[in-house]
Formats: sequence, C-alpha cells, structure tokens
Amino acid sequence: MIHDLVRRVDAATPPGRDRAADALRAAAILGVVLGHWLVTALVVDSGTVRVASPLRAMPQLTPASWVLQTMALFFLVGGWMAARGHAAAGARGVAYGRWLGARASRLFRPLATVAVVWAVLAVVMIAAGADERTVRVLLKVVWSPLWFLLVFAALTAATPLVARLHPLWPLAAVALVDVARFGLGAPEWLGWVNVAAAWLVPYCLGASWARGRLQGSATGWVLLLGGAAATAALVLWAGYPASMVGVPGARVSNQAPPTLAGAVFGLAQCGAALLLLGPLRRALRRPAAWAVVAVANLSAMTIYLWHQTAMIAVTALGLLAGGALPGLHTAPDDPGWVLARLAWLPAFALALLVCGAAFAGRRGPLRDVPAVGAQGGGQGLGGLRLHG
Repeated sequence: MIHDLVRRVDAATPPGRDRAADALRAAAILGVVLGHWLVTALVVDSGTVRVASPLRAMPQLTPASWVLQTMALFFLVGGWMAARGHAAAGARGVAYGRWLGARASRLFRPLATVAVVWAVLAVVMIAAGADERTVRVLLKVVWSPLWFLLVFAALTAATPLVARLHPLWPLAAVALVDVARFGLGAPEWLGWVNVAAAWLVPYCLGASWARGRLQGSATGWVLLLGGAAATAALVLWAGYPASMVGVPGARVSNQAPPTLAGAVFGLAQCGAALLLLGPLRRALRRPAAWAVVAVANLSAMTIYLWHQTAMIAVTALGLLAGGALPGLHTAPDDPGWVLARLAWLPAFALALLVCGAAFAGRRGPLRDVPAVGAQGGGQGLGGLRLHG
C-alpha cells in the first residue's frame, strides 16, 4: 500500500515542480507544530488552566527557539509561490480577482470548520460549568497561532504591488519602528506596524527568488552570516531578547510584535534555506522521500489549524484518566518536565491524525491544501492532487 502511494505521488508530480520549496514549507510546518507543543504548557492550577512556558523557568533552553521559530520560511516560500502564481495567471489571462479568490479560499475555507467546532465546544464547556478563564485560555491557545493566516492573506493580496519591492525597504521600516518604540518613547501600538513590515522581508525575498534574483550560493551565505551576526549584535548590545518566540512575562517579545532582531534572524533562516535548495533537490529525487514531503504539504492546512486542538484533547483526556500528569498538566520548571513532554509528543501526533481524519472533509486530509511550488496545473491522483 505504501509502495503504491509512493509510486502514485511520484507519477502525479509535474516535471517542472521545485520539490525543494515543498520541503522548506514542510520543515516550517514541523517547526511550528513542535514549537507550540514544546513551549506551550497547559498547567492545571486550583481548578483552572493557565498557559506557561519552559523558556521562562529554564532560559538555557533558549537555543531551541532558534530552531523551532520557522515562520520566515513560510513567508519566503509563500512569496515565491505567490509571485510565480500571479505571473502564470497573468500569462494565461486569469483576472487578479479570480486568482486571489482561489488562494483566499484555500486559506479560509478550512478555517470555518475550526471556528464552528470551537464555538460549539466553548458553549458546551460553559454550559457544563467550566471556569470561564479556562475556556478563554483554551480559545486563545487555538486562535493565537492563526494570526499567520491574516497576515499571509494580506501579503498575498498585495503581491502585484510588492513582488518587485526590495527586502531592504521593509527591513528599514522595522528598524525605524523599533527606534521609535525603544529609543524615542513612541506608543507600544506602533510596534504592530511590524507585523506587516517584518514578514514582508522574507516575502519579498521569496518574490526575488521567483524572478531568478537569488541564484548561486553567495546570496545564501550573505543572508545567513549577515543575519546571524546582526541578530547576535542586537541581542548582546542592544538589549533584545535572545528567545525567538514569546516568553510569558518577558518585557519584550521578538515576535509579538516582531522586532528588528526577529526580522534579521529571519534573514539568516532564509539564507540557510537558499543554501539547502541544491541538496534538497537531489535528495527529493528519491520517490519515497518526495512522497513524505508531498503528503505533509497536502495536509499543511489541516496540521496548522488542528495541532493545538490535538494537544488540548490529549491534555483533557489525561485529566479524565486521573489527575495531573507530568509533562502534560504540571508546571514546566525543571528538565524532568522537558523529558516528560517529549514522551507525550507521539500522543499529540496521534490526536492530530484523528483531527485530520475527522475534519479534513470529504476531499480527505491529502486534499485540503494544494502543495506549494507547482508550475501550472497538476494531475489527478484519486484522492490526491498536486497543483499550485
């Protein structure tokens, strides 16, 4: 059965597809999921649930955030995909509105199911006497990661305007906002300008990649080394936090809203990604390796939308099984919690598979989101379709 799936996936893949782009997005998805599962602890305290992070009690784990914060890869590949897709649609005479509508549908149609399910769950929990603070915490855990969809949709809509924008312009905007916030006493709300500006940096890099402007390894090394050096300088001498994910109680977060340190760290990630394109393309010539990446991409939206629900489900079932369990309901304040949490990851993954089977819809979990990077259309494959 697995051999047959591998064969069909390879046969259905368009010859011109850049498989490395799909691999980068799969890596970004894996980073987001593991990051949320490892740094989001639902602690049961006096009958209510609160969110805690092991990074607060164990700052020595900060380097893990450098690996697990992979949003820049999403926007790099997203900019590449959107720029290519818009150019191809224009060449075929497809109107901008039709092109944007198709992409927006892929983003927001699966979101409606999440909204309905959690609206029902919230009503049921409150009617059953659940603490309202606990319900609010759970809703925040589910919905807070979904800011990405709104920002990504906005940048996709702006693709015709920003496709040729040099990444240094939005990077300069991020720097100016930070100077105003941290150096000139500007109001904190100004920082939210960086939600668009900071993620526009890798998005524009992706558009440049689509135009063939990032050829060769030199650009990758410049971005990797320059971004890493700039990040280190900002952390060591400008007071930016070293963690690349938010830490509850921290005075400044590099992600909410994004800071200059977060933006230049993203440049380093993009540089590493560009350097890996060649090795990834060679590795993904093997049908088995490509099948894993293809399935991950075709299930991308399901994974992204439901991974927090899967974690909450396991946490709730653990409570029903009999009290607070280490790594699941206990405070993340010692290395033992980390080891216990790692042991729970297979249970989270199994719950995510169940969510995917239940909520991916009639088209199946392999059809909810088209994979990134196809040139033009794809070929049908029973329940599997590869297209851009």
